[in-house]
Amino acid sequence: MPTLANWNYPTSIWFGTGRLKELPQGCAQTKMQRPLLVTDPGLVMLPPVLCALEVLRSAGIETAVFSDIKPNPVGENIESGVVAFKEGRHDGVIAIGGGSAMDAGKAIAFQSGQTVGFWSFEDAADNWLQADPAGIAPIIAIPTTAGTGSEVGRVAVIVKEDEQRKVLIFHPKMMPELVLLDPELTRGLPPQITAATGMDALAHCLEAYCAPGFHPMADGIAVEGLRLIKKWLPVAYRDGSNLEARGHMQVAATMGATAFQKGLGAIHALSHPVGALYDSHHGLTNAVFMPYVLAFNRPAIAGKLPRLAAWLDLPAATEDDAYDAILQWILDLREELGIPHTLIDMGLDDRQMSLICEMAATDPTAATNPIPLNVENLKSIFLAALKG
Repeated sequence: MPTLANWNYPTSIWFGTGRLKELPQGCAQTKMQRPLLVTDPGLVMLPPVLCALEVLRSAGIETAVFSDIKPNPVGENIESGVVAFKEGRHDGVIAIGGGSAMDAGKAIAFQSGQTVGFWSFEDAADNWLQADPAGIAPIIAIPTTAGTGSEVGRVAVIVKEDEQRKVLIFHPKMMPELVLLDPELTRGLPPQITAATGMDALAHCLEAYCAPGFHPMADGIAVEGLRLIKKWLPVAYRDGSNLEARGHMQVAATMGATAFQKGLGAIHALSHPVGALYDSHHGLTNAVFMPYVLAFNRPAIAGKLPRLAAWLDLPAATEDDAYDAILQWILDLREELGIPHTLIDMGLDDRQMSLICEMAATDPTAATNPIPLNVENLKSIFLAALKG
């Protein structure tokens, strides 16, 4: 792995240990003079944020911090962030943290210059065309975990409180103009967070690869992302100081979010309402649902799995062998990472199953599942994941 690299796909990405110190140059490139730094409350007094603030202040760049964000950001968080953005006369957003901070930061930058209500931009039909592109502030994204890939996403996932529903807000300009991938910022991440976020990246790559439709570029990115995860996630989990593993996992997470422009599926369709109703960790919820969705989709994806098994160096002579090998790899990986095997092990039950499956059936990610989804077959997946 090279020490440093700059890429321009799908946006401008500066990769390598120590790239955080180049944040002032990033502000100049994106024409930010008074950025609002958006992060989550757990990071405010930790080295990634403190170092970012010191780098900015040393360069004479005036900034402020907004951190009133829930683990699954809600609409009120975005409203408060927009108020802070306007009152501070900020001209851009630096989003630093995990998926919640980056989604919230992107949403604040997006809504800061809009006159139409925030929920009007839900990812449906051509709602995004209502937005004023000139009112979207520039965004720099700095992930401190390796999972969501939100740093290269055009969507912010925000909970609409009155409906207890995760809403995908979409606009092409919501993709950050610059991403700093600095493995140093993920050093020492707790093993359980490394595991959950890493499985989120795996879910993105796996569902993108299995999604129907013709998108060879997304498929190629997805399978390489899966190979990196297979090799490096266990290493990063065992040794939080291994920067080579951390760097490869950051890249794999970015690749997953790039690939899922092709589509996602039932893993995410079910995880979104569970997260909205129970405030569960998104990556962990994805990891629990994963093998059960793979089993449900087997008839529709079996033909694609021998190629994937070959890329992952899993022995498979037939389609059945390939499916069995990939499923067993996922089950073994979950066990190695301490991922709960069932929803019951996560502390969930079936009391809200009907509501969850009704919400999942209309979730935007449901549309690209390999097998068409409805409330009844989603209930079958949910019950399998509940009982194991």
